[in-house]
Amino acid sequence: MGEREDLVETLDKHRGLLRRTVRDLTDEQAARRTTASELCLGGLIKHVAAVEARWARFITGGAEAMRGGDGGSGGDSGGEGWAAQFRMADGETLAGLLAGYEAVARGTDELVRSLPDLDHGHPLPPAPWFEPGASWSARRVLLHLIAETAQHAGHADIIREALDGAKSMG
Repeated sequence: MGEREDLVETLDKHRGLLRRTVRDLTDEQAARRTTASELCLGGLIKHVAAVEARWARFITGGAEAMRGGDGGSGGDSGGEGWAAQFRMADGETLAGLLAGYEAVARGTDELVRSLPDLDHGHPLPPAPWFEPGASWSARRVLLHLIAETAQHAGHADIIREALDGAKSMG
């Protein structure tokens, strides 16, 4: 197996851990906050899908491309629009959020397999958390997505355990 498949397989492993935390939940349970945080399980699925979609657009089109698609901005910006990513909106269902996440994942996996060069990169968008003038390669973006997805899978595990005692990773 080559590097691309290793990256896709690792990202998909962490996606699976995140998806496992929402198994057998109702929409109401997926929308419920169980900790002092604003996070809910459905909101985490929604957020991770939006972030992955934005970074996939970055790989092909740079920082400007991150602004399209899901209403999000280029980085981890604040504000109500950003906060709404972490909640289930009226009319959203867990099944719908999972289907959207699956579509994003398929697109990212296809992109990784089709890229001519994992070393090709773009300058990062201006943000306080990025070094000024820094660029990330497609490989670096994928490593970031793996880390972000793994971190949020851990958050989800805590939220799920607080919800009903179920443990997805332990």
